[in-house]
Amino acid sequence: MSTKIEKTLRTYSAKQGEVKRDWYIVDADGKTVGRLATEVARVLRGKHKATFTPHIDTGDFVVVINAGKIRMTGKRMDQKEYYRNTLYPGGARFEKFKDLLVKHPDRIVEYAVKGMLPKTSLGKKIGMKLKVYAGTDHPHAAQQPKQLAIN
Repeated sequence: MSTKIEKTLRTYSAKQGEVKRDWYIVDADGKTVGRLATEVARVLRGKHKATFTPHIDTGDFVVVINAGKIRMTGKRMDQKEYYRNTLYPGGARFEKFKDLLVKHPDRIVEYAVKGMLPKTSLGKKIGMKLKVYAGTDHPHAAQQPKQLAIN
């Protein structure tokens, strides 16, 4: 056995101060909810970067526009329901996808993306970097967001 200490490769772990955040913009017009949400969650989490570290927020900001023009495949437009509970007896509340699309189209994308993020305090911080708007107008032009192509 050799007494020399061999140089080994070490796993890189990002530090919070070293993370460089970019801004991306995604047009949801005609996109399906699930396919859009998986790509957005991946960018928010930072998994598209070589410096991804699971316990550090290494992700970027994502602005989703045209959330009102998002679609579902199959019969889910009529059948999908969103559930919440007021925590009072009989407090179950259900809302159909097509009703939510009319009233609050931004919530559809938020629910889908946040459901794909970790259910921890880190996941809540990551979810705050998601900005969703029903139309094309957004107040983040000063950040000069790059276009994120999603099929």
